[in-house]
Amino acid sequence: MQDSDIINEFRTSGALLEGHFLLSSGRHSAHYLQCARVLMDPMRATRLASALAATLPRDVRQQIQKVVSPAMGGVIIGHEMGRALGVEALFVERPTGTFELRRGFTLTPGDRVLMVEDVVTTGLSSREAIRAIEEAGGVVIAAAALVDRSAGTVELGVPFHPLITLNFPTYAPDEVPADLALTPAIKPGSRAESNGAAA
Repeated sequence: MQDSDIINEFRTSGALLEGHFLLSSGRHSAHYLQCARVLMDPMRATRLASALAATLPRDVRQQIQKVVSPAMGGVIIGHEMGRALGVEALFVERPTGTFELRRGFTLTPGDRVLMVEDVVTTGLSSREAIRAIEEAGGVVIAAAALVDRSAGTVELGVPFHPLITLNFPTYAPDEVPADLALTPAIKPGSRAESNGAAA
């Protein structure tokens, strides 16, 4: 799948929006990716997950024993990655503000895990998820995401494999360009603390 095909999947599903958005990372952007929309079509989610799985080096694919993703944004793509790789898919969630496995999910000590996100911007939630996986006994051998919004700068401490890298600029609150600041920022996401896009 070429970058143009991936962008078309986002545009066709109405997942690529333009305006003034406040992301869950606290940064501002003129573009917003609502991955829940691109993933709401099961066939599209399967296509994207298969393409993402194909970006992983063969030796990494062969080692993966579990896929773990952070809720909520990573749940669908994590499940589809589990299907694409033929392994179980679990998720971590934040019932008290810190990621943890719940709902009877467990990892066998030493399980080799692929951590999967929908969108990575700062990598904060990804690093938190990786820490939770390691605390539960897993060994994170790689991370993957549909979209890398960090312009290739994010550092997760493990090899990172995005399906596509999008370099839409993001801005700290005190760096928002004057023309963008003229439009009120909206919070289109789902996180309770900021309702912004994936971090």
